[in-house]
Amino acid sequence: MRIIVSFLLAAAMAASVLSSPSRAADTMDAWKTQVVKAVAKKQRYPRSALAREVEGKAKIRLTVLSDGTISGHEIVEPTGQNVLDKEIPRLVKRLSPLPSLPAGRDEVSFVLPLDWSLN
Repeated sequence: MRIIVSFLLAAAMAASVLSSPSRAADTMDAWKTQVVKAVAKKQRYPRSALAREVEGKAKIRLTVLSDGTISGHEIVEPTGQNVLDKEIPRLVKRLSPLPSLPAGRDEVSFVLPLDWSLN
């Protein structure tokens, strides 16, 4: 069995720039890659969900401060599976802090899709 973790940042995240648009995009792309790795490393499949072969997808909005601290989260779309929805706040707690934001960024908010799938 393998846990599938998906990740997509909202378009608004890429809207602001640092000193030059291409450099800003490169810097944010590098930060996004670090976040993807953190999520892949820290997302867990609850044992009871594995035992019952429960799968689900969710979307959460995270707000991240310049030092990487997650200052807030909101479940935008729950999985509909109680066992997986209870795991979301635990995941957020394990994720904080994320890598520091690129220079010039005080705060960023993005939507993070989560996927618990068994293969």
